[in-house]
Amino acid sequence: MRAYELRRGWARNVEGDKLRAIAADTFGSANVEDGKVVVSFGAIDRLTAWTDGKSLFVDIAMKAGVPDGIATDTITRNNRFLETATGYNAKERSKRLQARAKEGKF
Repeated sequence: MRAYELRRGWARNVEGDKLRAIAADTFGSANVEDGKVVVSFGAIDRLTAWTDGKSLFVDIAMKAGVPDGIATDTITRNNRFLETATGYNAKERSKRLQARAKEGKF
């Protein structure tokens, strides 16, 4: 499981059913189980996402041995989902994660 910081004021964009809508727009379909958004797409066997209003939590299980084209599309869509849900692009998420690791808040 991984926790991603939400951009300041971004929680309103992922509260309620909005996170499911973001996942459905990105991956084609999404279900809600126990208040968490669940997706299965391409090389993703199961992606479970939820938020506490400050962070986005994502638990992801990947399939092994998928063709390169499917893997590339899956990575692209996963990054698009994370960017839309957190408000940070991949480079910004990486910098924030590195800063947290330096501070020992990992």
